[in-house]
Amino acid sequence: MKKSFLSILFLIMIILTPSLAGAHVKWFTKLAPEKISIEQILSPLFIVVALISAVILALLPQIMDKLLVIPFAEKLDTKLSDWRKYSRYILKYGTALCLTIQVVSGTMFAPEFHIEHTWQMFFMWMTIVALVIPSHYATKLGATMMFVLFSYIWMNTGWFHMLDYGFYIAIIGVLLIGQTKFENWGFPFLYLGTGLSLCWVAVEKWVYPSMTLDIIHHHGVPTFGFDPVSFTVLAAFIEFLIGYLLVIGILNRLLGLVVTIVFVLTTMLFGVTEVIGHAMIHVILVIFIIEGVSFYQPPIKIHKTRWDQMIFVFLNFIFVLSTFLLIYYRFA
Repeated sequence: MKKSFLSILFLIMIILTPSLAGAHVKWFTKLAPEKISIEQILSPLFIVVALISAVILALLPQIMDKLLVIPFAEKLDTKLSDWRKYSRYILKYGTALCLTIQVVSGTMFAPEFHIEHTWQMFFMWMTIVALVIPSHYATKLGATMMFVLFSYIWMNTGWFHMLDYGFYIAIIGVLLIGQTKFENWGFPFLYLGTGLSLCWVAVEKWVYPSMTLDIIHHHGVPTFGFDPVSFTVLAAFIEFLIGYLLVIGILNRLLGLVVTIVFVLTTMLFGVTEVIGHAMIHVILVIFIIEGVSFYQPPIKIHKTRWDQMIFVFLNFIFVLSTFLLIYYRFA
């Protein structure tokens, strides 16, 4: 009975997760960004969904503690734990593969950043070669060259824009501190960087909804019966919730699997651009599925009683949501 309930719950999550939540808006529309007023963003729908999300998040850790004692879940956890020794290799060689896909397509890090100079091509290939070499010194060299390229794009594009791709900084950090006394900080930093990037990208859909609405119209994105405006708000919330859950250390394996499936589905809508842009995210999600939170003490564990944990998660989510929205709106 419990297994059936989990399966049904899991299927519902996949079906209801909008494919647009996996799409990076800037890649698929040429429409100029048009900021709406803060009053329009804070619509009744936005406020209601925010409160409902906070309540669900507050209850989720308590529910998951009970679901994870199911024998099937325990066996799966043990099986995945056996793969943890390969996580760093998956990140290292997965990054090399993703960079290869990018350089072949003439881009760096994302479909919007095109290779325009010979030295950029040289740096990309040298980074790939360094990452493929089975030596932690070569890995650090590759990570350093990645950082040089990323910094160059950052300086020419602007720090605000590049926050969308903050997970690359986390990847570079993990590769640099491998086989050092700081190695154990690597994957928590990867979770944090990826989660915050997803949260940041989600806010874009609230502040510049016209770009998302343009994608829905021109790419035939299914809205599951919702009107496009409401669907945009909900899609952004789902993306923000995924990022937030990764940061606080809840449902990492399940989230990794669900988001991986969603990104595969978005490939059917957006084609090769989606593959180029999100290949690196797929690698990270595979690591999340394997790792779970074995190395990570979720922030909610600071609080001992269930009520304290629930209140913490509720208030913390509202605070984080407000902070992201206000900072993005102020500097966008």
